[in-house]
Amino acid sequence: MTKPGHVVIARARRVSLRGCVGVTFLLAFLILTRQLTRFSDSQSIDKSKHPTMWKGIFPAGLLSLGLVSSASATLLYVASYAGTVTTLRLTLPDDDCVDGTAATLAAISNSTGCGPNPSWLTLDYSKNFLFCLDEGLNDPYGGVTSFFTNNDGTLTTLNKLEVIQGPVSIAEFGVGGHGLAIAHYSGSSVSAVGFTPEGNLTLVQNETYTLTAPGPDAERQEAPHPHEAILDPTASYVLVPDLGADEVRIYQADAKTLGLTPIAPLTVRPGSGPRHGTFLVTPKKTYFYLISELTNAITGYETVYNKNKTLSFNELFYIPTHGENKTLPKGTGAAEIVVSPDGNFLIASSRWENSFNITNFDPNNSTDIASDPLITFSIDHATGKLTKVQEFAAGGSGPRHFSVNAEGNLVAVALQADSRVVIIKRDVKTGKLEDYVAYADIEGELTAAIFREDYSTAYKSKVQH
Repeated sequence: MTKPGHVVIARARRVSLRGCVGVTFLLAFLILTRQLTRFSDSQSIDKSKHPTMWKGIFPAGLLSLGLVSSASATLLYVASYAGTVTTLRLTLPDDDCVDGTAATLAAISNSTGCGPNPSWLTLDYSKNFLFCLDEGLNDPYGGVTSFFTNNDGTLTTLNKLEVIQGPVSIAEFGVGGHGLAIAHYSGSSVSAVGFTPEGNLTLVQNETYTLTAPGPDAERQEAPHPHEAILDPTASYVLVPDLGADEVRIYQADAKTLGLTPIAPLTVRPGSGPRHGTFLVTPKKTYFYLISELTNAITGYETVYNKNKTLSFNELFYIPTHGENKTLPKGTGAAEIVVSPDGNFLIASSRWENSFNITNFDPNNSTDIASDPLITFSIDHATGKLTKVQEFAAGGSGPRHFSVNAEGNLVAVALQADSRVVIIKRDVKTGKLEDYVAYADIEGELTAAIFREDYSTAYKSKVQH
């Protein structure tokens, strides 16, 4: 029997070698037969000019077929304050196989090219670029680095640009996606950076802000703290939740020049500390969901696009991140908020409350792990309102960032306090998180974990959403 608030981690999922091997060799036999038939029909081939034809068919060909059909793999990139961007390979057993092998999450590459404090990762599939922000926690400046993403998982540094301290989030925008809007937390700034097809970076614009007086939470709101840059669904505006100023700064985004023109901001509740936000487009309405770190709340808005090229927001609700009034430990801080790829669910993360105890991932360690939650809500497309579906242990403490893959059936969680990445299986239809698939320990405080998938799959999901 498990204790209240205790989650038992299911042991490694097994895959049947017998079933997998049978399917593998049947497929190999069919392909080999087809290759031999083609060869026998090609009587005019000069064997002296094709000395390696048989070598290409077998035995090496059979071996490669077996490896490909036994499992599927995808890559993830993980940022850490230890100064690294780590590439992980997630290998999942074939769904048709049971009782044999387990999912694995293994580090295959490591880069220190971003700087000492990587804080955010943005992937441009169409250009094979990865952009990384260096927060510059102990330096007078931060940085932006562009990488080329090689197919083997390694990263090639293309260019690095020094910027104002504290960059923590990127929104890519502009014609063909050639600009980066960046929120600078400690630098109290918002900037725009352009990049060339070769990945070279150039500062286009920078806006730095001040407060006339501290906010209600004087310790956390002593200055403006832009926390995220978000591109709206029309790609015409950039929104920046400012934790220190209690507002969401809004800019008209020039797709050609990359200029950011400030317009009237969205003012939120005093002392709430807006952190991150996300949009949902339905056939009739566009919704904006904002998570506030200091009051641990989610606010839902209907977004109105005005004829004078401004935005208005009609507040629909203001609810606790848990969906209900709940006494939370002092210091609890809401973090990430994401709408699922199908647009039917919203997931939020909460840090530093340790409301779950879960079985240790290491089978040789009997000490339980304290875990913060991921909270899932269903979304009513007609009203935009949220209904709580589930609270699920994130796999450890401090889920600062998480991402959902394009199919919507996996969630990657970056646990800042536990230096761990956890992959969680998700039911696309119900929205519920179901089980832990794999995990990996990575040095340092983790700040971001993102999937790298097939471009066509990721792009299709983005367009549908």
